[in-house]
Amino acid sequence: MMNRVLTLILGLLLILSPFPSASSWASSLATPSSALVAQAIATPAQRGGSFVAAAVNQVGPAVVRIDTERTITRTPDPMFNDPFFQRFFGGNGMVPDGPYEERLQGQGSGFIVDANGTILTNAHVVDNADRVTVTLTDGRKFEGEVRGVDEVTDLAVVKINSPGGGFPISVLGDSDQVQVGDWAIAVGNPLGLDNTVTLGIVSTLKRPSATAGIPDKRLDFIQTDAAINPGNSGGPLVNERGDVIGINTAIRANAMGIGFAIPINKAKEIMPVLARGGKVSHPYLGVQIATLTPDLAKQNNGDPNATVQLPEVNGVLVTGVVPNSPAAAAGVRRADVITQIDGSAIARAEQLQSLVDKTQIGQTLRLDVRRGNRTLQITVRPGELQPMN
Repeated sequence: MMNRVLTLILGLLLILSPFPSASSWASSLATPSSALVAQAIATPAQRGGSFVAAAVNQVGPAVVRIDTERTITRTPDPMFNDPFFQRFFGGNGMVPDGPYEERLQGQGSGFIVDANGTILTNAHVVDNADRVTVTLTDGRKFEGEVRGVDEVTDLAVVKINSPGGGFPISVLGDSDQVQVGDWAIAVGNPLGLDNTVTLGIVSTLKRPSATAGIPDKRLDFIQTDAAINPGNSGGPLVNERGDVIGINTAIRANAMGIGFAIPINKAKEIMPVLARGGKVSHPYLGVQIATLTPDLAKQNNGDPNATVQLPEVNGVLVTGVVPNSPAAAAGVRRADVITQIDGSAIARAEQLQSLVDKTQIGQTLRLDVRRGNRTLQITVRPGELQPMN
């Protein structure tokens, strides 16, 4: 009985779902559907790989490990001269009796940008190094020459040499075309683990360095959730095609899944100067600033403990003035609110910073400033920013 029922059901299925006719097969071949077109234009994943593997295969050979050494002189802590320490530890050689040298080692990443062996990396990877060793993914090692360092943007150029050149190179993309949500692939040597790849997305763009917790830099970062760890510094952040869109530079110690990369277009601007051993100049005014809105000003003015009354306008609040800076010499004061520069309205702190970055050292800037109930015009000439020690 059960066999007859199954036979009947199968028969009905064949009747209700007939095989396609020869004409319908011919039609599907003559006019492929969107699904057939998608199959014809196969992605790397459909060909047996993935877009990540394809991107890494393109950029990977150009990614290098950078090992550094430097010798510093230390002076023992005065407490070591205490008779107790000298009695129990000094005789064992555990406490030095005078200045001594210590060799420090470091490690980071970089990537080759031309066949002659020019390498981009972070300034903090190679700065003050006595010796730089560059290791390629194929195992070859080279002595690296630090051509130029710019601490303000945390960029450096290292040169390696080989008869005939012929080094593998990375393709530099256009960071101005990057969008939030794009794929981001970090390649480097984190924690001494060579040739490591992590995947994430672009979390946001133009993240000011001050907001990122790096106030001594002058950058707008690409923020990503691709895992970046110590040793990734100087390595490339690439898109899904393997084009370099940024240089991995920093992580937030108090956060997970937040890393920052220098946009590659910024590196393109500075790299030629560093490659020839030149110095990159950065204009500055010498003010500490914050964005001010009418709501923020009202909150301040309503606080009985407020030390100043602020104008309820959109602008940039001066929270501090660096002594002996161009701003100090021009008469800018704490609690001033800058509303315009050379006639252009200024509403955000990062907007003012960007405008100053695009000026020339010594160029005259006219600031429209609200000071209490008065509106002033102050002329200031940007000076040259000196790296923080």
